Amino acid sequence: MRPIIYQLFVRHFSNCEEAGVEWGSIDQNGCGKFNQISEAALESLAHLGVTHIWFTGVLRHATQTSYDQLPSQEQTIVKGIAGSPYAVVDYFDVDPDLAENIDDRLVEFTNLMIRCRKFGLIPMIDFIPNHVSRAYHSKHHDFGEGDDHKAFFKKNQGYYYLQPDPSIPAPPLKLPDGYFSGEQDFGRVTGNNCVSWAPSSFDWYETIKLNYGYDFVAGLGSLHSLPHWLSLKDDVPRTWQIMDDVITFWQKLGVGGFRCDMAHMIPMDFWKWEISRARVRMPGVFFIAEAYNDNMKTTFGDPTEALIDAGFEGVYDADAYHLAKAVYENGAWANDFDRLFNRPKMMQRHGVRYIENHDEVRVSSPKAWAGIGDKIIISMMTLLYASSQAPILLYNGQEVGEKAEGPGGFGGNDGKTSIFDYTHLNQLQLWVAKGKFDGSSMGEREKEIRHLHSRILKVMSHPAMVDGEFYGLNWANMQNMTFGREPGETSSGHWIYAMLRKDPHSKKCLMVVCNLSPTLNFYNLKVNIPRNALDWCQIFTDRVRMIDLISEDISESIQRTSELSEQGFVCPLKPGMVGVWELRSC
Repeated sequence: MRPIIYQLFVRHFSNCEEAGVEWGSIDQNGCGKFNQISEAALESLAHLGVTHIWFTGVLRHATQTSYDQLPSQEQTIVKGIAGSPYAVVDYFDVDPDLAENIDDRLVEFTNLMIRCRKFGLIPMIDFIPNHVSRAYHSKHHDFGEGDDHKAFFKKNQGYYYLQPDPSIPAPPLKLPDGYFSGEQDFGRVTGNNCVSWAPSSFDWYETIKLNYGYDFVAGLGSLHSLPHWLSLKDDVPRTWQIMDDVITFWQKLGVGGFRCDMAHMIPMDFWKWEISRARVRMPGVFFIAEAYNDNMKTTFGDPTEALIDAGFEGVYDADAYHLAKAVYENGAWANDFDRLFNRPKMMQRHGVRYIENHDEVRVSSPKAWAGIGDKIIISMMTLLYASSQAPILLYNGQEVGEKAEGPGGFGGNDGKTSIFDYTHLNQLQLWVAKGKFDGSSMGEREKEIRHLHSRILKVMSHPAMVDGEFYGLNWANMQNMTFGREPGETSSGHWIYAMLRKDPHSKKCLMVVCNLSPTLNFYNLKVNIPRNALDWCQIFTDRVRMIDLISEDISESIQRTSELSEQGFVCPLKPGMVGVWELRSC
């Protein structure tokens, strides 16, 4: 099974409030609830092709919304009104905003996990190991209990503590919006490794970095002092022990997977230790990592290989995402996607492919993707998904062309759906249809985009896509004048990408062709399939049956193999459209 992960931001997904104002409160703008994610919603997502649901924004985090016995946090450490879901105040609790009965919030969450399993969906949540809110406090564990505030680093302390600097007035810690009462006499290092008494608005100033038993300022060499991944729980740093308790807690509530935030900032020894323990408790537990090859990593070289070696099934393939955007923003060509296959093979199986997530701009937003994303979302996502065996990630609203035009606030009007504010998803609400989740309010645009998502995602479950090998066809069509040229160009492959995928077990083979142009109609497109490519597909007959898997009425044609390699397969494609065919000997 190829994992298809649906990122469901609970606060937004099941919010049926259609009105709203900028910087609106929960009463003004509404908020989605666990109980409102009904069986009808989950069944529809399963039919779409989803296998895993990543429930985003579940953990209790810093907010300006107050409840009885759950007071809000100070404004200086809260981004927006609703607050950042990545500034956790208690790893062992859920956001009260998401419950209909606050006292039963964990029960309502657990019932949602049960509903997911009913439809064969594996529920996931965020695991945010690198940092917590400056106001973190839990009755289960307190990271800073007993810490020596005068020491920058000690192996078993929960945090890193700022030291006096004669050149800077300190303490107290000065944040962009003022002071925080909890750090008047001492200061702690900010979540993005910022060692400063005055972190800027560009820092993760509302968070504090957790200590995994090594001095990150001393460099990567200090990681050698960490315990072996086979160590007993009593022999590892205290933060490791608490995090193991966190994962255990959520596994007991039915969580079957974790999307691990900024995983490259955490020691690889910890990951290997923790994932192995989690799989003893639940053998099928699923881990994917958000990770980047930046200056905050805890390993030499690209951290992707180390994370996969530690047990992650998937790691964000940021290179593929940025190449996709570069086609429209920096003049890249379809041919440039060939370079993705010169990387380590593990990226083909483990590099999570996405075209949207909560950190990135909406493809359909007029403020992003050169303003033409709405026209190419189907072709580009097909290229990203089909050219890999790795897990697929899609973000709620992507499947209906969400434009990120709901009310905002702290998040600004930047082409993203704000994770800091109470808002709603205008296009997704047409599918939600006031809680019916049947699409009865959708217009033709939303219906078409969702329908094509469904068709493409179903193709991704084909054996050739799950375990298949890859064969690119652009090299064989460089002199093919019909193959994605703009007028005046002397070589091909600007806008068309074509590939073969073959399952090594069943020998089933697919051809995928994508028109990445938002405007050009390649009505006379022909794709040359050379004889050695057909041999690679193990098609040794004089004729081949081409079965169309995308059209409504599954159609087929019989082609001579000699004509496929000499004249090419005729497959006209409109702007932003794709074609997928299964090749069979006959």
